Amino acid sequence: MPNNSTNPKVDEFLNNAKKWKEEYKKLREIILDCDLTEEFKWMHPCYTFENKNIVLIHGFKDYCALLFHKGALVKGCPRDTHPQTENVQAAAKFALQILRKSLKKSLFKDFFDEAIAVEKAGLKVNQDNTNLNIPEELQNKFDEMPALKTAFEALTPGRQRAYILYFSGAKQPKTRAARVEKYVQKILDGLGLKD
Repeated sequence: MPNNSTNPKVDEFLNNAKKWKEEYKKLREIILDCDLTEEFKWMHPCYTFENKNIVLIHGFKDYCALLFHKGALVKGCPRDTHPQTENVQAAAKFALQILRKSLKKSLFKDFFDEAIAVEKAGLKVNQDNTNLNIPEELQNKFDEMPALKTAFEALTPGRQRAYILYFSGAKQPKTRAARVEKYVQKILDGLGLKD
């Protein structure tokens, strides 16, 4: 889909929006004017540059937000108003608690330009997985299936992190083991938790 064109799935999303409809429309207009391609991913409008995710429009109960996928690398991108969870390292959420009449392109243009420059430069967010411990149940499966360990280590650091956090999040060993078992094939296929 060429830049500046709209995506029918986003049209449908906007038509069905119960909250933030006007803000979504204004943000869409601003973003499309910045030469980003409109897609629909994770059930939200997502804007890309050369097939790389730049920003997602997302609505929450008390605010709508722009989620910059590599916001950690976008200079000046506000990330304090409503931070992502403690486990998110790359993305930055820019919460919009402002009146829609004050949504102006000039307010966001620098962030979009910087996010595009980050992609053009091929920059990557260094995911810090050093403080994460492989759960015993996953390590046992690695010992049982060396190919699983090889496949896991071939995943991106973000995908590895997501699996470790998900597996470790279960309090009971039985639940952790069941989670590991459920995702063995996805890991072997090179897929992330949410792929």
